[in-house]
Amino acid sequence: MDDSAIRIRMGDADDWAAVSALLGHVFHEAIDQQASEVEASVVETDRTLVADDAGAVVGHAGAFSRELTVPGAILPAAHVSLVGVAPTHRRRGLLTRMMHRQLREIAAAGREPLAVLWASESKIYPRFGYGPAAQRLRMEISTREVRPPAALVPGSGSRLRVVAPADAIAEFAKVYEQLRPERTGWSSRDDRWWRYVLADLESQRGGSTALHGVVHDTPEGPTGYALWRAKSRWDRLGPDCEVQIREVVAADPATYAALWNFLLTTDLARSATMHFAAVDEPLQYLVDEPRRLGSVLVDGLWIRVVDVPKALAARAYAAPVDVVLEVTDPLLAANAGRWRLRTDPDGVATCTRTDDPADLACTVLELGSAYLGATSLAALGAAGTVRELTPGALRRASTAFAWHRLPNPTEVF
Repeated sequence: MDDSAIRIRMGDADDWAAVSALLGHVFHEAIDQQASEVEASVVETDRTLVADDAGAVVGHAGAFSRELTVPGAILPAAHVSLVGVAPTHRRRGLLTRMMHRQLREIAAAGREPLAVLWASESKIYPRFGYGPAAQRLRMEISTREVRPPAALVPGSGSRLRVVAPADAIAEFAKVYEQLRPERTGWSSRDDRWWRYVLADLESQRGGSTALHGVVHDTPEGPTGYALWRAKSRWDRLGPDCEVQIREVVAADPATYAALWNFLLTTDLARSATMHFAAVDEPLQYLVDEPRRLGSVLVDGLWIRVVDVPKALAARAYAAPVDVVLEVTDPLLAANAGRWRLRTDPDGVATCTRTDDPADLACTVLELGSAYLGATSLAALGAAGTVRELTPGALRRASTAFAWHRLPNPTEVF
């Protein structure tokens, strides 16, 4: 086949029906009209790439313009998504062509120093410089085997209020925005994204109830919320309902405990699941049987550093740092070379080109892995993917790149 005849072009609104059908094939999902319209509500046509084979859409890659919270800062980041190639056109280099063009266009625009994605298959994206930067916990909780956090104290002035999620966006957003600057791994949500996140299509419930919401109110206003649905089950012994928890967002420990008490004491339920818990989720330290939380570690966000000096200078560091990094980037040549990363006495970072000898050597993938503070540079050194050229530099840099809380990926985009 003549693959040179397959064009990679910018998408347009007329492509969406074909793109939606393509992604349904790729991800083995039934895409109904309503689901397609919900997805289309957040698509940015001018940030989509289409592989066009004589008028047929055989590949697609998109990006969303959102912000990402990183250690000590909030940065514009290209949120890469909706990536796939038709089964008839696999192994022909189309994915590589789209991903290379996308990264070069992000770099040329100069606005976003990072690209971020969720990987459908983890072996694919390291080829393009994406590193695993934030893990998460999947929890399958035996609710009758754990003692939940303490309940609200009557008369304390705080209460829980059940809400319809679509009607409580303003309250959810108020809490979310209050906490977002400190929650590494969170993405910005404007009204359009809130409506997407809360979209509750019956075709995607898998036999569970509609999405429910609960707000934690105080005299000063809301301090937290939770989103969940339930799946009714009965067996020969009686009720066996599963509570499926989407998000638990709390501004303080009392709110956090009250929300989890509510979720883990649901009538008729015997289990609860949560797929987006933080690796350092506080619930692990509030229950009497943490093993019964059924926690399993899985990957979450993957980071690609698009602009090395801008990205490294933008985040904060947990300790003073002065290190020369020799970076290899076969795709974006502007990233390659030696960079001096240092912080001043006020903790402000700079990253500039230098001819000084390198202290550490790595590829851009390792920078992405370490960027959010979850993956230790020292661990990467032990793996041999970061090379220490100056004794002691790896320990010092690893301490600086760490952060006081681990990132918490909360949504697949």
